[in-house]
Amino acid sequence: MMVPSSPENQLIESAFLFRFAVPCYHCGQGWKKGGVSLPKKYMLPSFDRLDKPSPAENAWADVRIGWSTDGIFLNLKVTGKKQPPWCRESRIEDSDGIAIWVNTRNGSQIHRASRFCHEFHFLPLGAGANQKQPIAAQLEIRRAKEMAKISPAHGPKSHSVLRSDGYTLSALVPADALTGFDPEEFPQIGFHFRVSDRELGDCSMTVGAPFPTDADPSLWSTLDLIAG
Repeated sequence: MMVPSSPENQLIESAFLFRFAVPCYHCGQGWKKGGVSLPKKYMLPSFDRLDKPSPAENAWADVRIGWSTDGIFLNLKVTGKKQPPWCRESRIEDSDGIAIWVNTRNGSQIHRASRFCHEFHFLPLGAGANQKQPIAAQLEIRRAKEMAKISPAHGPKSHSVLRSDGYTLSALVPADALTGFDPEEFPQIGFHFRVSDRELGDCSMTVGAPFPTDADPSLWSTLDLIAG
């Protein structure tokens, strides 16, 4: 007798069984003091919710991505919080916020990051004298064969607004900070995101822990860079 699949008896997450490719649309906006605002068509799915009983009820993180020759634009909206975000500049990887991984060569078969692979973290607060300013940082990928360049002069940018039930965050990863970023010649890039929150949990594009998505590019999805 076949046993119906459920989170209790499922050995492998459904998202692990597929290689996802999703559209990433061109963004005609430029970076402003308040960031950018991407409409709904830029929203990314969270395939890690496939195995949850009520996926819609767990949709507390809205992630949107766009691109242009300026780089990659990001919007994040987190709702449903009752506590303020926990963010520390000295503990970026443990803080509330979003981490993204980008492979400008979309090498789905490599298991260790190359110089074309990048890791960025964006936190809604934690910087400045009062620790109320957002944080945008590039980190080195764990176990990488080659490290991507880190250029402080052309580093990522971010803007955030705290709300009573969460926060919104806008970010830009400049093209100069992405080794090999060439949308015309390489219109597909590898990509993964993870939104972390001490109160609400984690939300990922595909699989999360214990899968090493922070170090293995073969676990990342594909973004098709759509022009126009």
